[in-house]
Amino acid sequence: MTANESEKTEKITINLGFVDLGQIDLLVQEGFYTNRTDFIRAAIRAQLGARTAAVDQTVARRTLVLGTQHYTCRQLEEIRDAGQMVQIRVLGLASIAEDVSPELALATIASVEVLGAFRASSAVRAALGPRIA
Repeated sequence: MTANESEKTEKITINLGFVDLGQIDLLVQEGFYTNRTDFIRAAIRAQLGARTAAVDQTVARRTLVLGTQHYTCRQLEEIRDAGQMVQIRVLGLASIAEDVSPELALATIASVEVLGAFRASSAVRAALGPRIA
């Protein structure tokens, strides 16, 4: 995986029973999948594909941004200068630029709800802690 690809993914850990793991290894040995990770990705995509309508309805109902949303320092300064605040609601990846100060984040971000990954400096994450759902 290249550096660019790793920036677009999030690592997770799962626990599997020995029988399930053995079955996955068998399918890998038989050439159905290149490795365990390939199998797990395929299984996840199949489940997500089977639930596409439910995901789409929930995203619309909860008014979530689907995909990625990135906030720069300049964008947040414009929001602050307009006397407004933003609610970050994302299914995917939400990120806040590294040059955003905790003070600017507190002045402009009312709440954070992310289903997926939220990337921000540790100082901004700490400042926004009570506002992160």
